[in-house]
This record gives sequence, structure tokens and C-alpha cells, in this order.
Amino acid sequence: MLKTVLISACIFMLINLLALIFIAPFIIYRILLVRTKAEKWQRKCSDVKDLEQIAMFREGEEWGERHRACREEVRIVNDGFRLAAQYFDFGCDRAAIIIAGRSESCLYSCYFAEPYRKMGFNLLLLDNRCHGLSEGKYNNVGFTEYADVLAWGRFLHDEKKNVSVICHGICIGAATALYALTDSECPDYMCALVADGMFTTFRDTFNNHLKKDGHIRFPTTLMVMSLISKHSHADAFHDGPINRIHKCRKPILFLYSREDKFSLPAEAERLYEKCTSRKKIVWFDRGAHSHVRINNMERYDSAICEFIAEENLSDGGKS
Repeated sequence: MLKTVLISACIFMLINLLALIFIAPFIIYRILLVRTKAEKWQRKCSDVKDLEQIAMFREGEEWGERHRACREEVRIVNDGFRLAAQYFDFGCDRAAIIIAGRSESCLYSCYFAEPYRKMGFNLLLLDNRCHGLSEGKYNNVGFTEYADVLAWGRFLHDEKKNVSVICHGICIGAATALYALTDSECPDYMCALVADGMFTTFRDTFNNHLKKDGHIRFPTTLMVMSLISKHSHADAFHDGPINRIHKCRKPILFLYSREDKFSLPAEAERLYEKCTSRKKIVWFDRGAHSHVRINNMERYDSAICEFIAEENLSDGGKS
């Protein structure tokens, strides 16, 4: 009798353990990459416990308010989704698109806009697909969203009459921009990329997240990459910027922090070495992933301004 009870208890615990192991990754995927309700990833601060995140969001909001006379809410439809953005028309003949990472909206992207305004660019700040006021359910880590960037580029060129467009991407936004710029349909007027914390593959950066937080990588990574692949029809296990960077023919400025725990310095060096276009890398000693500018604002902005000047991309500058 006792033996039967022990066997039953062991089987019960094993079933629950297996359920936990395989259900947990699905829950993680839904938390990180699925807009499970309309209120998720709206135009608000994504982390009200992180003091730097709060400061960045508030400064972005303040920047937007200072220039509200130039601000316009704009919309396009692409791939069946109604997409939203804020366009700041400073009377220039070229523009920069700022593409934020996971869970962020156009209000956060305002935080990165000032060096472009100073250098003579109009600004388009995106609500990425399934973020802010844009439609969508799944964050496909750039594998599908890159087509939205191309559509916004056409909008800036055809409707707003900008002669050229720079992309500035942060984390997933940097990968998304790279996928757009290396696509066969990318027009010549989309002419450069500033990449803040671009990862080699999302699988690599996801594993780095799990390691930092003390979580097991198997089967979490296996299941999350499988779900991304299912919804994006891409190979999330192997594909990523490291596989596409050699196709880029546009100049790239890479911005990295040596304190980044998710896009590791060694991985950044691999990505930079594989890039065959005109390129420049600027290292910062301080700053967590996506928090480089707030720790090095003057140098961060100067790096962008110098890159624009060196590549002759500017409209002449605005004071």
C-alpha cells in the first residue's frame, strides 16, 4: 500500500514538474512578446520601478511638448495593420525614423530625437506594431515589423517629401531597421543606420537575459524561439543581424556600452567585424542595455552628429 502511494506521489510530482517546465516558457513568451490586452504597451512608461527608465520617458515627453507646434499624429496601413506615429516637421528636407525596442512607444522615442533635430532632420517616432496606438498582437522581434519601417520610409518620402531617411534603432528596433535596410525592396533614399545595442540574434540576447536573471535556458529558449518562428515565419533559432549585416550597403554607426549584459561586447565586436559597409563603432563605459544615452548624453549625441557630418547626411543643422 505504502509503495503504491509513493509511486503515485512521484508520478504526480513528475507530471507537475514537467507541466511547470513546459508551461513556464509559454507564459514568458506571452508576457514578453504578446499584446494580451489593449492596455499593454500603451503610450506610457514601460517600467515605473526603474529610475532611469522613468527619467528617459519623462524627458521624452517633455521634448515632445516643447515641439508640439511641429507635431502631427500620422497613420498608415501596412500588412493589414493600422499603424500610428508622431511626425515632427521642422521644415527640413530629410528625416530620421526612431524605432524603439520591446514595450516602448513613440513617447519614449522622443528621448533620442534631439541630436537629429539639431542636425537638420524632421523626426518620425513610431508606435511599433502592437505598441502604442498601432494594431497588432505579436512582437516578432523585427522579422515582420521591418516591412512597416519600409512603409513608413515611403510615407516620409512620397507624402512628406523628404529626400532621404536615416533609421535610428534601439535593441530590437536596431535589428528591425537592419532588416529593412538589407531588404531587396529598400529604396536608395533610406540611406543610413544608427544602431544602439543591436544584438547578434534574438536567441543570443534572450539567453543573456535568462542567464542574468538566473533562469534555466532549456526548454525556455527552445519554446520561445519556436513560438516566434511560428508567428513570424522566420528562423528565430538561427537568423538575426549577424546573418544579414554583410548585406548592408548603407553606412552604420554602432553604439554600445561595455556594461551591456544583453548585447555583450564580444558579440558586438563579432557583428561589427562582419559588417562590410562604411561603419563606425563608439563604445561607452557606462550604461545598461538601451540606457546608454542617459549615462553619456553629450558623447552619445556628439557621436550621432559626427556620424551625420562625416557621411554628409545633414540638411545643414537647426539651432
